[in-house]
Amino acid sequence: MKLILIILLSVFDSLPGVQIIQDSAIYMLLDEAIHGKHELVEMDGYRVQIYSSNLQQTAKGEALELEAKLKETVNQTVYVQYLPPFWKVRIGDFRTYDEAREYKKQFVSRYPEMMGDTYIVRDKIQVLK
Repeated sequence: MKLILIILLSVFDSLPGVQIIQDSAIYMLLDEAIHGKHELVEMDGYRVQIYSSNLQQTAKGEALELEAKLKETVNQTVYVQYLPPFWKVRIGDFRTYDEAREYKKQFVSRYPEMMGDTYIVRDKIQVLK
């Protein structure tokens, strides 16, 4: 079953005009299936922050709603964090600022209405060892 999924993903991913959107955890699972189990480690890196609010009446609900919407449409892991007094939604685990900047560019071209709330932040990220 894993081999069929890997073959299908590689075939569809190479077709022009076809974009596969999936959580980055799927890439980790596929890599694990091919190369064996890997360990996630935490390191300094970058994420793209797309939401931040301290309005306690609505912020949590808005953050969770945005997370649910984006999990279906972006190809990176979506994180909801509560860092008092702010609820934040951040995307990705980027090792370099340039990787985060490139992703931010793609994100705001897809969601131009969020451009004013989208920026790159330093964060602890999770990467495969």
